[in-house]
Amino acid sequence: MARSLTENKTRTASIVLVVFGLCSFFYLLGVWQRSGFGRGDSIAAVVNEQTKCLKLPNLNFETHHSASDLLNDTFNSQVKTFEPCDAEYTDYTPCEEQKRAMTFPRDHMIYRERHCPPENEKLYCLIPAPKGYVAPFPWPKSRDYVSYANVPHKSLTVEKAIQNWVHYEGNVFRFPGGGTQFPQGADKYIEQLASVIPITKGKVRTALDTGCGVASLGAYLLKKNVLTMSFAPKDNHEAQVQFALERGVPAYIGVLGSMKLSFPSRVFDMAHCSRCLIPWSGSNGMYMMEVDRVLRPGGYWVLSGPPIGWKIHYKGWQRTKDDLQSEQRKIEQFAELLCWKKISEKDGIAIWRKTLNGKSCPRKQDNSKVAKCELTSESDVWYKKMEACITPLPEVKSVSEVAGGELEPFPQRLNAVPPRIARGFVPGFSVQTYQEDNKLWQKHVNAYKKTNDLLDTGRYRNIMDMNAGLGSFAAVLESPKLWVMNVVPFIADTSTLGVIYERGLIGMYHDWYVNCRIALLVSYFGYRILFLTYVRCTLFLHFGSFVFCNRPFYFCWFTMWGTSLFCYEVHLLHEHYYIDILLSSHTTIHEYPFYSVHEVNALHNRKAKFPTL
Repeated sequence: MARSLTENKTRTASIVLVVFGLCSFFYLLGVWQRSGFGRGDSIAAVVNEQTKCLKLPNLNFETHHSASDLLNDTFNSQVKTFEPCDAEYTDYTPCEEQKRAMTFPRDHMIYRERHCPPENEKLYCLIPAPKGYVAPFPWPKSRDYVSYANVPHKSLTVEKAIQNWVHYEGNVFRFPGGGTQFPQGADKYIEQLASVIPITKGKVRTALDTGCGVASLGAYLLKKNVLTMSFAPKDNHEAQVQFALERGVPAYIGVLGSMKLSFPSRVFDMAHCSRCLIPWSGSNGMYMMEVDRVLRPGGYWVLSGPPIGWKIHYKGWQRTKDDLQSEQRKIEQFAELLCWKKISEKDGIAIWRKTLNGKSCPRKQDNSKVAKCELTSESDVWYKKMEACITPLPEVKSVSEVAGGELEPFPQRLNAVPPRIARGFVPGFSVQTYQEDNKLWQKHVNAYKKTNDLLDTGRYRNIMDMNAGLGSFAAVLESPKLWVMNVVPFIADTSTLGVIYERGLIGMYHDWYVNCRIALLVSYFGYRILFLTYVRCTLFLHFGSFVFCNRPFYFCWFTMWGTSLFCYEVHLLHEHYYIDILLSSHTTIHEYPFYSVHEVNALHNRKAKFPTL
């Protein structure tokens, strides 16, 4: 018994001695590292010092697309600080500059389309805020009120006063929800549509509003859980899209002119035009054929205003009966060629429904009067000329089958397997990878929320995912408090925008690289990503699928109008994101020397030391 007790004491003493020895070893190791001779902490200290947003040496202004001369160019790079633009650029939108637009032809509204400036005219400065700019009202108050200082343009309050679009009251604009075609308000107008179209049953989730004005239809459709992509040109009513975005409603500057819409085929449940001034009866039906392309099988097209209701309103429209009747007759003829069935015409509103498939419309397949569009990729629409041709639908086995696959009603369709995935139409993606992507982004968003607990509280209304993939980030965030603009770069190897729409989300194609580089520049696989399509419209930007070399990534961005700059340190290790808020209250933004995948590999192969930030 005494011997056993002695052995236990000896073992305990040995353990204590070992633990004490290890602690002493690591303590001395730490002292050595901090003494200036150790490499670990000294490197970390240098990196941390050099990556402060206040002082960023060794930065490189040019994105590298090859590894040639990488070492010589990178290590000698200098800090680049972007200065504010002149005050005249407060409402500047790249590729939508008014003076340049007026030099282009007016046929097919070409002068209202995007025309990007040459390299020597691109701006490298920060767009200034209007004087007195304030944070937008939270949703849903922002739907009805916008601060005058944020969009200091009163022209619409005068020109559209009778039509009840917007009123100027004190220091705010008030939006009563009126419109030329819905004088009783948008809610009443939507009730009329819902008496024919199953808007409230989840069958209609994505809508396209052409010539949207201040997007009141889209604003009020949100109450019905319908997401509307609204667009209007930047014309003499230059503030209309800006009003929509300040209200917290999805919208973009655009026009139905000579180029195809920046959406894949068969993505919208409903398309709408209310006095949108698009010549539907002209151009051999080309504009109706473009709507047909983006309209889903079984989708609805709504037309209100001239020429619908001409028998009653022709005097008020100051047009002859014959002129209006002829215009409507041509629209009816084009609708028949497209196999759209008119299901209602009442109170100045006409509604057509697109056929479910090609088999149910033999004349659409065999009609020699209208050409069929060539069978190219459905995503091949970026800067492509619009044509007067009918886009073929996917093949079906029976007249009752929905071409391309039937969708679940919303919200079930948000996480259901999209038909494009289930049918193998998207190379590289399967049902399994789709489900894994959903789980992955659920994990990432949970991590984001730990850092930014305001993410889904309503603080951020307009969110842009600049590389949206399958839209899983937006699907996880789905809430009445916010909406996400999912952007798919048109240069992506695989287009996923059709999948995003089949989930009941919205988005569009864009080319981040060729546009003017303003305010925010970050490298993504060797391409520049920048935010510039909208002015003063997005409160939160999300960058997905970055590839870095197992080192911290510092991402800084301005809060509204540069009043505060937040810097995040992001460590990408084993697919996990570790995010820490580093700095705030600074008004200088820098470009960071990020590298493409090829450059990372080249540096490793040459056994080169990675440049510090």
